[in-house]
Amino acid sequence: MKNIAIISGASSGMGKEFAIQVSKKYNYDEIWLVARRADKLEELANQINSEKNFPIAKPVVLDICGKAGANSFGALLKAESDKLKIMESSLKIGLLINNAGFGTYGPFDETSTERQMDMVDLNCTSLTGMCGVALPYLSKGSVVINTASLAAFMPLGNFAVYGASKAYALSFSVALAAELKPKGIKVCALCPGSVSTEFANVASGGVRKEVKGGHDPVKVVAHCLKKAFKGKTIAIWYPKWKFTAFLSRLVSRNLVAWYTFNYNKRPHPVEKKTEEVSISDFM
Repeated sequence: MKNIAIISGASSGMGKEFAIQVSKKYNYDEIWLVARRADKLEELANQINSEKNFPIAKPVVLDICGKAGANSFGALLKAESDKLKIMESSLKIGLLINNAGFGTYGPFDETSTERQMDMVDLNCTSLTGMCGVALPYLSKGSVVINTASLAAFMPLGNFAVYGASKAYALSFSVALAAELKPKGIKVCALCPGSVSTEFANVASGGVRKEVKGGHDPVKVVAHCLKKAFKGKTIAIWYPKWKFTAFLSRLVSRNLVAWYTFNYNKRPHPVEKKTEEVSISDFM
């Protein structure tokens, strides 16, 4: 049996860090690095493979956005499985990390509708599809990690669609964890706050280059892997993030939405609703 780990959004940020830590801490026959930026994937694969006795990291240049992207990933899995069957072997996904996603800063009426729909396609549709097409290759001992966000716990003004998309990711992951637990498959939702990645640069359209108050992705990823393999359903590393998540149960959703819209302004370029903006390459 060929036991593999798959990480989407592996070209940068937490996806890249997941790939590095998984390659060092866990034993898989291959680690598939999935994203669209071929140069970044090749660089990361070379970095990981240089520390091994044999190649383990495999760049998979693929656009997984939306239904078509998830189906393309499913076709890739089937092709690999069929190839192994010829050799009288089989394919197991020991670890699936759905990390691809992006956000967009700004009030809904000042951001491109096309871009917001692209965000839902990637953050929700792709996440659902990736889990669905991977399910036949998951078995007892497999672990699934879905990157949600601290934003999943409350509606956020100036971040409305992103927060809603991550609320979906969190709710879906918790429910999926309950469904797959009898099969010995663990599902964990990663819910970080601000982490030092490319996120802010993408979300702000280049207006904000770095995440404000971002924390080290190394610690966030290490904590998540530890919790996921222990069977925890939600991983939140920083104590302040845990307090915020807890507080969300006690504070009115309307109040949080009003407060964040009025007092948590996020830098962004104002875009016309008729403008078509292509999906960011934050994958």
